[in-house]
Amino acid sequence: MEQNVRESWGSRIGFLMAAAGSAIGLGNIWRFPYVAGDNGGGAFLIIYLGCVFLIMLNVMMAELALGRKSQISAVGAYKRVSRRWTFVGVMGVLSGFLIMGFYPVVGGWATAYIFKSFTGLLVDPAAIAGHFEVFIENPVEPLLWMLLFLVVNVLIVVKGIKAGIEVAGKILMPLLFVLLIVISIKSMTLEGAGAGLSFLFKPDWDAVSGQTFLAAIGQAFFSLSLGMGCMVTYGSYLNKGDRLPQNAFMIVTMDTIVAILAGLALFPALFAFGMKPTEGPGLVFSVAPAIFAAMGNIGIVLSGLFFVALAIAALTSSVSLLEVVVAYMIDERGLKRKTAVVFSASIMGIMCIASSLSLGIWSHVKVLGVGAFDMFDFLTDKVFLAIGGFFTAIMVGWFMDKKALKEELNNQGETPFKLFEGWYFLIKYVIPFAIGAVAITGIRSVEETGVVVLGMGIIALLAFISKKL
Repeated sequence: MEQNVRESWGSRIGFLMAAAGSAIGLGNIWRFPYVAGDNGGGAFLIIYLGCVFLIMLNVMMAELALGRKSQISAVGAYKRVSRRWTFVGVMGVLSGFLIMGFYPVVGGWATAYIFKSFTGLLVDPAAIAGHFEVFIENPVEPLLWMLLFLVVNVLIVVKGIKAGIEVAGKILMPLLFVLLIVISIKSMTLEGAGAGLSFLFKPDWDAVSGQTFLAAIGQAFFSLSLGMGCMVTYGSYLNKGDRLPQNAFMIVTMDTIVAILAGLALFPALFAFGMKPTEGPGLVFSVAPAIFAAMGNIGIVLSGLFFVALAIAALTSSVSLLEVVVAYMIDERGLKRKTAVVFSASIMGIMCIASSLSLGIWSHVKVLGVGAFDMFDFLTDKVFLAIGGFFTAIMVGWFMDKKALKEELNNQGETPFKLFEGWYFLIKYVIPFAIGAVAITGIRSVEETGVVVLGMGIIALLAFISKKL
């Protein structure tokens, strides 16, 4: 088998922009507003921030440390600790595959809505919601936009780490922040916007339930690209001189800022125009365009900019998901990058076709009561990501050599991580319990229970098969 030369990041800022791009995605702009709207606004935000900085920041540090120490993709990184943990790395690669089975579909929607914003979508605000339903049920149009979005992913990832992913991150991430800031300022200056700000920042604790905590921790995993091998893979390209705790904190902070900016872009305008925040997944594609339509001519421009921001966020995350799978193909199977990218993207494209059609002409095809789109989403969001994070914390806290781990986070003593003992206590004792408790208590439907059982069966099978890898 021919050995491929391993790449590395060209600069710290390049890594930070790429890693932040991985974390900042549909979870921030498409998913965060409607999940927050469905779970009490301000109360959800506080619980989400707690999950992010008390749990996810520490899990991210663990994944980055694991990746840099191993200098190999997710499967190999876990295997090097112990062969019995290989299945966690395999689960991360599988999660990347499954998420990319529906992620480019939504990325295609965002790309389509950039053009739709300037070609008559906003002319009749009353018809916008119906237009979205007709659009996603169309058997052809969403597939064309999905294909375009997937091809852009391929063109970036095939160029590699420095020339592809790093360059894209340096260009796209600053642009994303500027776009969201512009839209947020306009939203907050609308008459009646104060009610939206109150909803987002004033907690309603009566709306909190076990489901709120599950939604918060699921959103945090999904948003920060944890439990899916992204940060392990990106960490494997890091140089030994990079400061892991500081980098992890900056990535988490940037991700959180974008989520809040997305809330500021939507909630003040929602309340200003008398609309409901509890619109579910259609909030961004059905309600947001109606908001922009009510703003007159400037709304057309803002709508276009908003969907540019959404498409950028989707692209920077999907690139990292594709890279997880590609890195596995390169490191573990010895494929050339171009071959690995084309092969992986082809399978993902087939899965995306099933996901897109499951919202339309294949809507009658169900497994455990859900279609392909929802199945891929449920399996990753409700099962693989949380369990991947759970096992990562267990492995790092209980099975990795503590001294070696400390040296990794201390950069071999060059930049001491003074909070190491507190971090180690959390990753060993607190975080596995917190993730497990929230995941167990949050299941609320027969369909979700069925998907969880299916997911656990898949994990058990992976654990068995991984011993042979």
